[in-house]
Amino acid sequence: MTLLLPNPSRRVDEKRNAVRFIGHDGMFEVRFFVEAEALVMADAELGRSEISESKLLSAFDALRLSIYEVARKAYSSGRDSYTLTAADFRQDGFRC
Repeated sequence: MTLLLPNPSRRVDEKRNAVRFIGHDGMFEVRFFVEAEALVMADAELGRSEISESKLLSAFDALRLSIYEVARKAYSSGRDSYTLTAADFRQDGFRC
């Protein structure tokens, strides 16, 4: 089934130290998390400053298209976990 990402909302999940966003596969809601570490590695400015919720969300927004592409690949591979790490981005050739 194809993963749709129609909802642009995202939020920081402090418990997981990640940014959470939602996709849909036509029938079910699919939760994804991008580890804060992956965002810090991808955003040089963020890596040099104190990490805050607003900075993590800004980094997510700047990388949204790459994040969505990696999320679609993770979903289509049938993974059980949808926590995207820096390794997920590196293996796909993104700047993380």
